[in-house]
Amino acid sequence: MDHLLIAPVVLPALVAPFIIMAVRHHIDLQRIFSVASAVLLAAISVTLAAKAADGSVYVYELGDWPAPFGIVLVLDRLSGMMIVLTALLALPVLLYAIGSGWDTRGSNFHALFQFQLMGIMGAFLTGDAFNLFVFFEVLLIASYGLMIHSGGTRRFQAGVQYVVFNLLGSTLFLFALGTLYAVTGTLNMADLAIKVAQIPAEETALLRVAAVLLLLVFAIKAALLPLHFWLPSAYANAPMPVAALFAIMTKVGAYSILRIYTLVFGPEVEATNGLTQNWLLPAALLTLLTGAIGVLGSRKLGRLAAFGAISSMGTLLIAISLFTPAATAAALYYLVHSTLAAALLFLVADLVIERQGRWILPQLPMPQTGLISALFFAAAIALAGMPPLSGFLGKLLVLDATRNDTMATWIWGVILVGSLITILGMARAGSQLFWKGHGLPQETADEPGEVPAVAAPVAQLPFVACFGLLFGLVVLTVFAGPATRYAEATAAQLFTPTAYIETVLGTEAE
Repeated sequence: MDHLLIAPVVLPALVAPFIIMAVRHHIDLQRIFSVASAVLLAAISVTLAAKAADGSVYVYELGDWPAPFGIVLVLDRLSGMMIVLTALLALPVLLYAIGSGWDTRGSNFHALFQFQLMGIMGAFLTGDAFNLFVFFEVLLIASYGLMIHSGGTRRFQAGVQYVVFNLLGSTLFLFALGTLYAVTGTLNMADLAIKVAQIPAEETALLRVAAVLLLLVFAIKAALLPLHFWLPSAYANAPMPVAALFAIMTKVGAYSILRIYTLVFGPEVEATNGLTQNWLLPAALLTLLTGAIGVLGSRKLGRLAAFGAISSMGTLLIAISLFTPAATAAALYYLVHSTLAAALLFLVADLVIERQGRWILPQLPMPQTGLISALFFAAAIALAGMPPLSGFLGKLLVLDATRNDTMATWIWGVILVGSLITILGMARAGSQLFWKGHGLPQETADEPGEVPAVAAPVAQLPFVACFGLLFGLVVLTVFAGPATRYAEATAAQLFTPTAYIETVLGTEAE
């Protein structure tokens, strides 16, 4: 069990260089090793999550150096849930990339894919703030390589914008960590929780600066308004299977906010009291509305899916910003749903783009229109939060958790109006794509190759991947009761971090 905890990080870290060094010229072998790694990663993640499901906290000390002096990985309910979600998302996305041939359109797709998984898994499991930064950088490097996969001017420009914006976030992250270390003398999260609570109120000016900087960094990763500008262009111009994997990346920012601002800067910490609630909630409300309006105004499928992801992040961060156990439980349920729904929409968008181009305009009939339109309809109602899928239940949980808040009227109004606008935007796009057939005007193709010259070949694996994600949404709906109870237990563990601190430090917290 002890060594199994590091396996989600080590496995992709070993497979990626092996693919580069040993089988880089053999695409079939790359696919075999990549899929085998993804399947094994899913099995390991489920095993670890099952171990932590009873509320136990597990620690892996690298080099057998105890915290706070050594680097530790920590497994609890929240990290277990996140690594399972990542692994179960990665497998269908990988299968789609293989079935659609996206993995052959550039170099080192499978190696970069594995490095990406390494960074995501590490971010969810680390118990050290500096190593959270390290895994963020692994994410940035691998995601840039995946973003510009297969080349193209627009893709390269969006990639540069993405890297510059995230490097700015990385710089702020280093400043925040330096300030935090100067004040507390540690970057271990459990040790920070104790040290921060012991600092007198009159000596907390620098501590508040560090807390604000960290919040800005995580807001960039979570695409929170007004720090969301990198996402629409980046996700819309990335290969759609890559964008589907990126659906989990914004959740890394949301996860970091939850982890740091319940464990280190909890509601009881006077120095940062009110910081997240006063700033995070209004920004989340605006993020939801911006995403919904973006969905309504999108003329391209990639941007439609990207703004849908932004809108769902707004709903998620509204719940997180309240920092109550009930709202956090609702946020965790909605987090799983929104990740699967956004990934499904990106993959369905790719199915359409590969057959008739990027534009949402009246178009000629395309191969497999009925099947693709059904998948688009399912993805649209999932992301918009309509019944009967889990998005409707997730939004009900969020609304119920916020009904006693002083901002309840604003929260309910924005969520309901945003949902209506998203529904209208999805309905407009679906009707133009699948119901009208007047042909795509050639002047809208702003780059050669925008409109496919021939119909895409029929492939079954992409549809298997899409239906796999849809099946995940159905399972989340059918088993909403157990999923909600798990989310409630996870939220309770987050807001009573004593077990986490004691397990990591190996002593009773003072």
